[in-house]
Amino acid sequence: MADHPLLSRLDLNLLVALDALLTERSVTRAAERLHLSQPALSASLARLRNHFNDPILARRGNAYELTPLALRLSEHTTIALDAARRVFESQATWTPHESTREFSIYGSDYGFATIGAAVSRAAAETAPGVRFRFLLHNNSIVDDAANSLRSVDAMVIPHGYLTDLPYEDLWRDRWVIVADEANPLIADGLSMEILAACPWVFTYRSRSAFTSAGRQLQLLGIEPEVQVVVESFLSLPNFVVGTTRLGLVQAALAPEIGRLPGIRILEPPFDATPTANALWWHPVHERDPEHAWMRSLFRDAAREVQSVVAAGERFVEPIEQTEHAVSL
Repeated sequence: MADHPLLSRLDLNLLVALDALLTERSVTRAAERLHLSQPALSASLARLRNHFNDPILARRGNAYELTPLALRLSEHTTIALDAARRVFESQATWTPHESTREFSIYGSDYGFATIGAAVSRAAAETAPGVRFRFLLHNNSIVDDAANSLRSVDAMVIPHGYLTDLPYEDLWRDRWVIVADEANPLIADGLSMEILAACPWVFTYRSRSAFTSAGRQLQLLGIEPEVQVVVESFLSLPNFVVGTTRLGLVQAALAPEIGRLPGIRILEPPFDATPTANALWWHPVHERDPEHAWMRSLFRDAAREVQSVVAAGERFVEPIEQTEHAVSL
């Protein structure tokens, strides 16, 4: 502690107050969030202002804005507070059925509807007090995963987006094509020419956020006419029904999507590279026994999801092997 004289004078409660103030940008709302009186939180703000020699909150008209320093602090405060919680929540002995820990997981709605649901069911049987918070990832979270994963427990995402982080391989899935059953362009099935002629609904279309199958279409010489981009695999069929659009989803979603009226699910006329889904986490969690238990839940649930992928076969119309079917 002698090496860190500033830390010896700080109160951990100030970190909690700072997080609330940065989030709410209002003393009144921050006090309500923390169930404190407004004078008590104002006193904490005064101490923070004195410590940082900065107003933290600056009045602009009838509202408050974060100062440039406060904006920088907001990038670190949540991570620091979560790390502090983990320190003081740690126990010498831990048993799942007595735990009330909350695990936070980044991912897509596809990951939540498949392995997320399976994991939460398994946890309810063996550790009913354990909670899960499933959070949708975005470009910035994935691009800065090394820092993003400091404030959560893990991320479910296929290989190809993250590197140099611990991971657990989970399940493999393949791509299928979703279309409207009345689409006249696919009355006789699919071909590469039809893929090029139809408009598309894509999920995640940017330089750093994309699907492997969508990228593969371009490698095969098809530049899709993308009319809709939606960051949700489960809602994609809603943008296909009643149109001539096509969309790509994972086979594990076929049983659910296949029950929707007006939808056809077809085998793609090219060998779409399967996705190798994995659970990724920050190295700081590596030796945490509670985190290791959570990882075991995902590992076991992956076998259930893999069986769902196989069960989805009955919803998928096979492609006829013609000169139009292409492989890489």
